[in-house]
Amino acid sequence: MITNFRLWPVSASSVAGQFNLLFVVLLILCTLVSVAIAIFLIYSVIRYHRKSENELGSQKRYNIPIEVAWTVIPFILFMAFYVWGANLYFHIERPPDNAISMYVVGKQWMWKIQHPEGQREINELHIPVGRPVKLTMTSEDVIHSFFVPAFRTKQDVLPGRYTMTWFEATKPGKYHLFCAQYCGTKHSGMIGWIYAMNPVDYQNWLTQGAPEGSLASNGEKYFHQFGCANCHHFNNQGRCPDLRNLYMRPVLLTTGQTVTADDSYIRRKLHDPDAQVPWGFSAGVMPNFTGIVSEEQILALISYIKALGPQPGTQEPSSSGAAPTQYGTQKGIGGPGATSNAGSQVEKR
Repeated sequence: MITNFRLWPVSASSVAGQFNLLFVVLLILCTLVSVAIAIFLIYSVIRYHRKSENELGSQKRYNIPIEVAWTVIPFILFMAFYVWGANLYFHIERPPDNAISMYVVGKQWMWKIQHPEGQREINELHIPVGRPVKLTMTSEDVIHSFFVPAFRTKQDVLPGRYTMTWFEATKPGKYHLFCAQYCGTKHSGMIGWIYAMNPVDYQNWLTQGAPEGSLASNGEKYFHQFGCANCHHFNNQGRCPDLRNLYMRPVLLTTGQTVTADDSYIRRKLHDPDAQVPWGFSAGVMPNFTGIVSEEQILALISYIKALGPQPGTQEPSSSGAAPTQYGTQKGIGGPGATSNAGSQVEKR
């Protein structure tokens, strides 16, 4: 006897209900259309089959009402589902500003997860119920895919770049985590669990097994360990830009283009420092850290730079950063002809 049979996985996130509704409506509509077409075909075969060898049926070349109907009705249905699906897509692609930022590194064959408070987990993730959680993810080797059926989220995890997903658990429980992209001989064993906990229980869990320090404080250690502080001074006098109040700000490049100093930009500067050089600074100053820093250390460094401000979703720097500075001119940050001090407001890393 089959027990615990489900038509679909348990729904445990804030978007699961919306996914379920869209899926059910699409399933019902497709079923009705398929059944209607099958009935029409059967009817046509019976009604219009040839009665004798010499019988010739009459042909009607045009039927404007039918042609308009089979063009307009599908168009309206397709556009309705397009708008519905696009609205849901845009919602799940933009994490809320109050989301907890966590970092995930995929590796054959495990998930390594870091909390901002410093806790580390392997193949497990503890999260609070009722609070959005944003995951910034990368891979150390091949393509993986972070799949949580109960949360209706699946996002590829790629080597050499960052991808993002977010979710908000709606009820406590233990939920399966899978790798949904074949990644090698032990792909089937790359599974784990997500523990959604009441906020009080989550805070108690955070206090257990005190870490060495927060992710940002570990990043500060790496900042000095790898010699970053030798050039990135906090007094605008270094050979490389001052990193305070940099995160998520626009950066004017020597090419005249402007980019945003996000996670991907910072990571790329560590692996290809001569790409996207900020205005007022020169290439060939910063060393290449490929093979020197691990993906986890890069995430810690990014967390440290992020802690210097401004915080995501605001235009104000964090309390640990310097006083706010005026960014940009009519021609961009610093502008052509800017001095090195002005250029120090943008980043070289």
